[in-house]
Amino acid sequence: MAGNGNANGEFSFGTGTARNGLAKIQTHKKQNGICHDDSAPPVKAQTIDELHSLQKKRSAPTTPIKDSQGSFATISDEDRQKQQLQSISASLASLTRETGPKVVKGDPARKAETPKHVPDHHFTPAFNVSDSSLKFTHILYNLSPAELYEQAIKYEQGSFITATGALATLSGAKTGRAPRDKRVVRDETTENDLWWGKGSPNIEMDEHTFLVNRERAVDYLNSLDKVFVNDQFLNWDPQNKIRVRIVSARAYHSLFMHNMCIRPTPEELENFGTPDFTIYNAGQFPCNRYTHYMTSSTSIDINLGRREMVILGTQYAGEMKKGLFSVMHYLMPKRQILSLHSGCNMGKDGDVALFFGLSGTGKTTLSTDHNRYLIGDDEHCWSENGVSNIEGGCYAKCIDLSREKEPDIWNAIKFGTVLENVVFDEHTREVDYTDKSVTENTRASYPIEYIPNAKIPCVGPHPKNVILLACDAFGVLPPVSKLSLAQTMYHFISGYTALVAGTEEGVKEPQATFSACFGAAFIMLHPTKYAAMLAEKMQKQGATGWLVNTGWSGGRYGSGSRIKLPYTRKIIDAIHSGSLLEANYKKTEVFGLEIPTEVEGVPTEILDPVNTWSDKKAYQDALLKLAGLFKNNFETFTSYKIGKDNKLTEEILAAGPNF
Repeated sequence: MAGNGNANGEFSFGTGTARNGLAKIQTHKKQNGICHDDSAPPVKAQTIDELHSLQKKRSAPTTPIKDSQGSFATISDEDRQKQQLQSISASLASLTRETGPKVVKGDPARKAETPKHVPDHHFTPAFNVSDSSLKFTHILYNLSPAELYEQAIKYEQGSFITATGALATLSGAKTGRAPRDKRVVRDETTENDLWWGKGSPNIEMDEHTFLVNRERAVDYLNSLDKVFVNDQFLNWDPQNKIRVRIVSARAYHSLFMHNMCIRPTPEELENFGTPDFTIYNAGQFPCNRYTHYMTSSTSIDINLGRREMVILGTQYAGEMKKGLFSVMHYLMPKRQILSLHSGCNMGKDGDVALFFGLSGTGKTTLSTDHNRYLIGDDEHCWSENGVSNIEGGCYAKCIDLSREKEPDIWNAIKFGTVLENVVFDEHTREVDYTDKSVTENTRASYPIEYIPNAKIPCVGPHPKNVILLACDAFGVLPPVSKLSLAQTMYHFISGYTALVAGTEEGVKEPQATFSACFGAAFIMLHPTKYAAMLAEKMQKQGATGWLVNTGWSGGRYGSGSRIKLPYTRKIIDAIHSGSLLEANYKKTEVFGLEIPTEVEGVPTEILDPVNTWSDKKAYQDALLKLAGLFKNNFETFTSYKIGKDNKLTEEILAAGPNF
């Protein structure tokens, strides 16, 4: 059967017959060039695995380094990898065996990457051999977020990609920090330096117990087929950055620290060397309850002499972040650098403000300002060079998060962000930020560059203003007060805010909360040390201290009303612009605070709290009650003597309430 050519002349049925009896199809190449041949030579790969290997391009840093002749040479990838592996093996070394484990880079799931021979950096021990010396520990070193996503989704139950691209994960049974389980080694290094005793967050342990827990953590990590290793930095000040190594068993922990610490460039990683501090996160494994000093199956242990931290019995990632912050509270003051639990932003003219405040005072809201650059939201250093952020990321609360109230945080929850313990729709993967089913302490961890007005690098000049925020539910503190240096020290050491006890069964008494230096859980030295450093730096740089009340006015919680946020913003704007320094001031009774008689955009009558209370006696009672709470809290610090002559001065005591 013969057919005619089709209308375009591309092919026709020929007269010959194919083997199956059908007519042969003959193709005719077009003359006008529209028909073209887009075939290409086949790939060279012989297998699917080979084809996959062609997808990935190897990346190796090639920073020039000086050789002995003084000319420049490039270290070979092999030598660089050998040095890295030697360093990591040394970090994972057991205290009872001669050497560290045999470590090799790469995912154990890719069997081809496991060498058949012992690498050069490992020497077979002559005694105390255990089965662990017969295996390799695979090191997943400084993986990218994309690689960590793959690891988490493939191997960690409870890890999912949400609708916006963030990685949702679970921290296990513990969904917050365990301050009662945090221990610090008391030894010759720390005996006289650290704050011990009543009121201190530092619960002691001895060196031997630390080593028992370290061995337990290291043995657990060495028993795994793979561990994640992050080599990163703390502190954006290039002269004072700290190298940290985090060894962990979970991709979630590795991605969290990738976000929270400062990410090294490939060149910085090549010359990273030996870390200044190492974290062993064996959080899936409990501590031994029979070990001395242990009060639960959780233990977070810091050894400042060895520059190591061990985590057992908790997978909550915040323990790593805050553990390192505690370490910085020790290391930085040793260099005459003040470590601060504060937010920090900078105006377009270079004027820097520090924001201190406990939970619920508005620290995040007020330090996030679209007219100013964000240097950081939580942890900073103040050195001779100015201020610098300690971290490379933000750790934001997510409960009741909305696009309208906090657009910057909302928009930062995208690919690369870790969402902890949130609840989401199983089909759409839309997160319900109001759902507290797992915990109220839901969190997002993301790199700081996810915030549009972040200042990169995260450094700035010396602060002009130091703003202490308090949410006073007693309703007696003024909306804003200008502080003397002694008053700044007094209120900084006090770290006051008041929380509402609960509203389910009517109005309840507000609860005063005091947290020394606005971060008592993380400080290492006595609060007076940090306060004295703050006063010294403020005096040298001509900075002004302010106390801003974001709480109640016209009565305590239940009878008064909360100071409107737009008024507080106007006050903060007047502090930034410098106009508040030019105002006229009068002094309040009892607390002796200097309050302005007028602030642009703020009703004059609310500036002095007594004006807003209809019941003047009730105001006086509430004022004296709060003053008494301040006085009782401060007794912890007046009775404390540190060193030979470090008694608190009469000047600071006089700066407190007087009644």
